Amino acid sequence: MKTFQVIDVENLDADHPESSILQFEIKGRPTRIKCDLAIVGGGTGGVAAAITACTSGLNVCLIEETSWLGGQMTAQGVSALDENYLVETTGATRTYQQLREDIRNHYRALGGKDGGARFEPFIDPGNCWVSRLAFEPKVAVKIISRMLQPFIDDGRLKIFLRSAAVELKLKDQRIRIVRCVELDTGRFFDLDCRFCIDASELGDLLPLAGMTYRSGAESRDETGEAHAPELANTHNVQDFTYPFVVEFRDGENHKIPKPPHYDDFNKEGKFSFLGYRMFENSSKLSRNGESVELLPFWEYRRLIARSNFDPRVFPFDIAMINWESNDLRLENIIEPDLQLKAKRLALGKHLSLGFLYWLQNEVERDEGDRGYPELKLRPDILGTADGLSKYPYIRESRRIVPLKTIVESDLTCADNPGARARWCSDSLGIGLYPIDIHGHEDVPGAGQASKPFQIPASCLVQAEVRNLLPAAKNIGVTHITNGAYRLHPIEWAIGEAAGFFAAEVLRRKTDIVRCYRNKNSLLRIQRALLGFGAPLLWFDDLKPQDEGFAAAQLVSLVGLMPVDQHHLHFRPDDFVTRREFAIAMTKLLHLQSISENLADEDVDQSDPVSGHINAAILSGLLKATTKKVMPDAALTVQDLLELQSNQNVRRFKKFKKFDNSAAPEKNIQRRQFAIWLASMI
Repeated sequence: MKTFQVIDVENLDADHPESSILQFEIKGRPTRIKCDLAIVGGGTGGVAAAITACTSGLNVCLIEETSWLGGQMTAQGVSALDENYLVETTGATRTYQQLREDIRNHYRALGGKDGGARFEPFIDPGNCWVSRLAFEPKVAVKIISRMLQPFIDDGRLKIFLRSAAVELKLKDQRIRIVRCVELDTGRFFDLDCRFCIDASELGDLLPLAGMTYRSGAESRDETGEAHAPELANTHNVQDFTYPFVVEFRDGENHKIPKPPHYDDFNKEGKFSFLGYRMFENSSKLSRNGESVELLPFWEYRRLIARSNFDPRVFPFDIAMINWESNDLRLENIIEPDLQLKAKRLALGKHLSLGFLYWLQNEVERDEGDRGYPELKLRPDILGTADGLSKYPYIRESRRIVPLKTIVESDLTCADNPGARARWCSDSLGIGLYPIDIHGHEDVPGAGQASKPFQIPASCLVQAEVRNLLPAAKNIGVTHITNGAYRLHPIEWAIGEAAGFFAAEVLRRKTDIVRCYRNKNSLLRIQRALLGFGAPLLWFDDLKPQDEGFAAAQLVSLVGLMPVDQHHLHFRPDDFVTRREFAIAMTKLLHLQSISENLADEDVDQSDPVSGHINAAILSGLLKATTKKVMPDAALTVQDLLELQSNQNVRRFKKFKKFDNSAAPEKNIQRRQFAIWLASMI
């Protein structure tokens, strides 16, 4: 009989890590469950993929090895979200923004102190300084469950918690069966699927499928990155962390016993405030000698600020501790055997408990003396017996070998002088975060600022397994660029893209490579994402909820209304110029640029767009009176109405009437023009 070994990470006992290695034996034939799509991993990307796949009409099975959906924002304890400065408006997908708003509504309903928390439009329950939104992880679990419930009710979604994928069966380079085991019962079941998404935290399906993959740091020769090391190091993987949650109970003593390995960690200098103070501001000198103000450690990832709420609801401040001091360094859990992996996970737990012990006993207090025994561990908030997160916070995974790898120069400020990172016409989402690498003390490439970047479809597509897409940290990034792509809203966007991508592959009865290379299929995926409120390129003045959002994104993405690389504005309420009209229409109708000078009085023929203007005049799209075309004048409703009766223009099959009841002399806004243009794509 066949046996499988699995680590039950959620129930790992740090003092007896070997007991978490479970052995399961198949007895009889596993239950077979048919589905269109199997998603392995119920983290941030997996949940988002389930939403878009179900929205597309697929029957989905979602597998998650812990008891909570949500990944890094729930089971991994990092509920002070790592985001970008535009996340509240234009910097995230509509469903991600809705998740955040529903979390806020939960706290608004609790009632604020003097009405403060109830009515603040962008309330942060914790008033933390690392994030715009911090909350108790179990609240996000509740909201995610509510988001998925309609799909469960209509039979499109089945969720299997506390279950792990242990084997894949492939035929003709396609995954046919995902064999899973329930960790609590040992029951096996097979997912008979047409497509598979790997949204696991460590890219677990890649080795199960026998795929080529990358892990750790690639060499400079492999990636061409300026800060990549000369030699590859597969063990140089970002630190993992076990966050924990404490509340501050003034005047009380809640010291924990000294955990194993504490003295060793302390001798190594692992525990430190890095110049910060607990409740007071402080300062330190930066590398260039300037004084930098440091905000209080306590407020860094505080989840609940009691000052926001009625004291009967939250009598104490509550903070999540995810700090350099509880990052376990140089202990790779991606590749080792299960015994070593369990041992390293246990060491990570002891490190976090050691940091708590240090905080309670040895850190220098703001007012003198040592230790804050007032810190009480809150196991209930993370839903665990030991008070640590159900699963470690994972920053780096196995990664596919994609059609095109995202490298350092694609997104850094140093390599991209404009407002945006490298342009990707195959974009399936957006992101923005610096290259944040937790690892060796001086990680080459770490800390670099990035420009607002995109998520190209090419980094999700590999050529080995025809029906498998990644939807987490296992996309085609490098060790360096993973540091910018691994955060909450970006992983959510990757998941949404993977769900719609899978639906299009199944609709066309094709494979992922052919689907990607088919322009119409890629455009359908992009349209689906835009219609769902997922931005594919960066604008700071058009939110996913705004009229014309999808149209503006689409016409800009396909180049009909080219973006200005000097800023992030679309300028939806500005007027369209006749120059912009000429560019858009000649590109839309595939008219050849003409060098003949047809408007020499007000168009400089050295202007790069003069060929478009000449083509527009010749085709009847633009009128030129005495060789004047007035390229910088606003386009009017009358201009478009006249086109509708022009026989030369009406021969173009794509041309559609401009539906507008405004007076003919009215100028046309860029938003209106984008909506009209998009209807003809």
